Amino acid sequence: MLRRKRQRGMSLVELIVAFSILMMLTGMAVPLARYKVRREREKELRYALRELRTAIDKYKDDADAGKLGQIKMGTEGYPETLQSLVDGVKLPGDVDKKKKYLRRIPKDPFTNNAEWGMRSMQDDPKSLAWGGQHVFDVYSKTTERAPDGTSYSEW
Repeated sequence: MLRRKRQRGMSLVELIVAFSILMMLTGMAVPLARYKVRREREKELRYALRELRTAIDKYKDDADAGKLGQIKMGTEGYPETLQSLVDGVKLPGDVDKKKKYLRRIPKDPFTNNAEWGMRSMQDDPKSLAWGGQHVFDVYSKTTERAPDGTSYSEW
């Protein structure tokens, strides 16, 4: 009996209880971590879409104001590709000057690449196919859905 009082450590029952409590805490933390990662991706997607759409709108405004010179027939003043927003457009009257609307094409946080779905004015607003005339709008190519059930490609 004297010997047992000097022993240190935990009994098997204490170990099982401690392990069970640890598993329950871990089980509660994992869904919260997943939720936080998804919310962060949604935030990045909203920011990237806003950045792209703002650049498209600025391009359109400059084309309508005549700042970009002659616009190509059928584009209605919208950029032909997203890359043209990064490469820039030569301004009329300036030999070496280009106006750039984006530094780079942002990555889609759900697909982890810079490929975006595009729509022209002639395309259906919910279409997932691009007519190729010009870039009127962009959307994510992911097939995932938001917690409210909407597809991220509809954002």
